[in-house]
Amino acid sequence: MTDLTTEMHAATTDASWDHETDVLVLGSGAAGLASAVVAAQEGFDCLVLEKTEYVGGTTAYSAGTCWIPDNPFQRAEGIDDDGIAAREYLDTLVGDRAPRELREAYLQHGPEMVTYMSRLGVRFWQSTTVVDYHPEIPGASSGGRALEPQPFDGRKLGKDHFRRVRPPVPEFALFGGSLMIRRAEVDQLLGVYRGSARSVALALKLGVRWALDRTRYPRGTRLTMGNALVANLYHQLTARRGAVWFNAATTELLTDRTGAVIGAVVAHQGRELRVRARRAVVLAGGGFPADPELRRRYLPHPVAQFTRAGEGSTGDTMRLAQSIGAAVGPSCDDNALWFPSSIGRRRDGTTVVFPHIWDRAKPGLVAVNSAGRRFVDESVSYHRFTRAMYDSEKSVPSIPTWLIVDSRYLAKYGLGMIYPHLPKALLTRHIKSGYLHSRNTIRELAITIGVDPGGLEQAVADNNAFSTTGVDAAFHKGESLFGKQYGDPQHSPNPNLGPIDNPPYYALAVVPTPLGTAIGLRTDTEARVVDTSGKPIVGLYACGNDATSVMGAEYPGAGCQVGAGMTFGYIATRHAAARNP
Repeated sequence: MTDLTTEMHAATTDASWDHETDVLVLGSGAAGLASAVVAAQEGFDCLVLEKTEYVGGTTAYSAGTCWIPDNPFQRAEGIDDDGIAAREYLDTLVGDRAPRELREAYLQHGPEMVTYMSRLGVRFWQSTTVVDYHPEIPGASSGGRALEPQPFDGRKLGKDHFRRVRPPVPEFALFGGSLMIRRAEVDQLLGVYRGSARSVALALKLGVRWALDRTRYPRGTRLTMGNALVANLYHQLTARRGAVWFNAATTELLTDRTGAVIGAVVAHQGRELRVRARRAVVLAGGGFPADPELRRRYLPHPVAQFTRAGEGSTGDTMRLAQSIGAAVGPSCDDNALWFPSSIGRRRDGTTVVFPHIWDRAKPGLVAVNSAGRRFVDESVSYHRFTRAMYDSEKSVPSIPTWLIVDSRYLAKYGLGMIYPHLPKALLTRHIKSGYLHSRNTIRELAITIGVDPGGLEQAVADNNAFSTTGVDAAFHKGESLFGKQYGDPQHSPNPNLGPIDNPPYYALAVVPTPLGTAIGLRTDTEARVVDTSGKPIVGLYACGNDATSVMGAEYPGAGCQVGAGMTFGYIATRHAAARNP
């Protein structure tokens, strides 16, 4: 920072303040809310600035899972060496793509954060069967590191606060996003089609609760996944007199004559306000997956045109920090974490970005490039699948990638926006809109979607042969523990391999969409933002996707973004609470 810039910032801080607080948090996803809750619990005034009308950011759209190795659940079961195994796993997977000391801080303080939050009432369940995303690497876990937020009763918030929780992605809930269910309840509810009494009982229980809720609330108040986590954190914050300003856009960070951050200029309710932060400003704006210009600058080509991340994740906080001399971390691989998503339209004309998380692993599906050829085990994690799309693109046009299924698959498992057992009239609407393509032969389907007919016929023939033997000789689908967990356990001889031979045949396009960005502000082990010389900027912290990922651009397991965000939000506020302003 130049002397002139320092003098200008210092001069602006001499006037009176419009508002004062101890900890000022920019952003209200899991990372920002965790930081704010810790501040409020430790007895400090806390103000969260949210530039949209809702709390939750990308977390509210997500599963809300936290990836925390060596967590209290494991310790309670007598597993006392998971930290050692996780260290080996991350050292192999991440290596020198990110500073080792940052992931050491994550491993050390993650379990502390879970215990701390649990004592406040933000509790999780252990997902004992969720396999890490690279099970072939030494130290990977076959279950136990992923923690699922417990469902939260939105009625605890009261009507006004409940309306401020960002609604989930409509296609990931029932009745247009009005009724939320846990991932574990999906398969059980599908048992209704088989006449399962247990499934019918669950459907009735959830339906009655939802119907009663709709007499008083805009949607169901039984919140699950990321909505449950966000709502619970918001509840804990407001219960401790923490405040949130909505539609509040931060336009400037304020520093004193030493360069320490002491506040911000905020556009709120038609006024420009100067807010003092006595102890810390915490940046938790969610990175920049929703910003087209920054996507073009940092992400691979062809550049993603869509994202399922929160609409407010546009890199504002990163730009603010850079304006006072903060450093951005080094570029690493593709600088993002990825979903393959299909793009559709709702009846109201709004765009649907539908992440394909689980359906790719079901038997009876192949993913092909423009040559009609497979290029990856379709059941790998969404991040690995999208990376394979970009790798294939280097030699053969592979964006979009086409998911190919038959009528048996579509009826049983659904695909993207298309639910299982969807009535023919609704299925026809998806075909007419161009979201789904249908033909009676594989060759006709290939011609329709513009891929090589001979290549696609051969890919489907090979798949059908593999499904008979149970061995994918090309890409080994069905051999990985990760893929098996999302296949069909009732299907044999391989839960991930099934024939594509029941016309009509269907094709659906998927494209890369960043669910989060991995490049952000450089931080140290205390979550302090550092300047271009590597020196911490006093009073300024970053967590979540505003900070460069502690994993580089790798994705070790379900919930690593939320887990790291909450952990470093916890670290940031604990450090700020201990400093003498």
